[in-house]
Amino acid sequence: MEDVAKFLFGISGNVIALFLFLSPVPTFWRIIRNKSTEEFSGVPYNMTLLNCLLSAWYGLPFVSPNNVLVSTINGVGAAIETVYVVIFLVFASNKKARLRTLGLASAVATVFVVVALVSMLVLHGPARKLLAGLAMTVFSICMYASPLSIMRMVIKTKSVEYMPFLLSLAVFLCGTSWFIYGLLGHDLFVTIPNGCGSVLGAAQLILYAIYRNNKGNAAAGAGKLQGDDVEMSVDGRNGKVADSDDRGAAGSTKTGKMVGQV
Repeated sequence: MEDVAKFLFGISGNVIALFLFLSPVPTFWRIIRNKSTEEFSGVPYNMTLLNCLLSAWYGLPFVSPNNVLVSTINGVGAAIETVYVVIFLVFASNKKARLRTLGLASAVATVFVVVALVSMLVLHGPARKLLAGLAMTVFSICMYASPLSIMRMVIKTKSVEYMPFLLSLAVFLCGTSWFIYGLLGHDLFVTIPNGCGSVLGAAQLILYAIYRNNKGNAAAGAGKLQGDDVEMSVDGRNGKVADSDDRGAAGSTKTGKMVGQV
């Protein structure tokens, strides 16, 4: 019965995480349409890519048995984030932005390759799982903590304009699903980061409830948030979340992008 419940929560986490991975599509459609990344930041997508790669690696049977659902969603997430990064490289607004994105992508590839090679060629059994799990957990928590800047802006402007309710709800549900999945599987590397994601998602919902009817001083904060994509990765095994700006200089809408990361 416990295995069935774990499987169901894993499937739920996969579905919600996929929604989070695809949530920045309007932003990238705008980038392609305008043939420029404008003031959007490519950092969140590179970080989410690293998160997905490490999580997908961790979920493989020879690294962490019985976590295939972690690998499936993070493998899909890695493919989606790779497309985002390539779009940033192709449509970079200037040479400096392109070089920065290329440098970040190279760093992501380097970190992943090092973790994968060391865990594969040097370590075995529990030690291999420990290294992969620690690497995944560290970056998962970093990704989950990234929306703190948006939460700070909500408190400052007393407006939830830049923190869409559905995305906040998805972050909470994704983090909670993977948190329970980790508990049922007795896996601390899945439980800890997703527990953090669940708590932060709940905090976003509380802020939304407090300020939902208050327009506040959103206009004053728009300039600071403009082009500042915030991503929280909920990895396929955890539930990652990311916020991306879909309202640029013209003042469209800032939408949150959430990425599932397990």
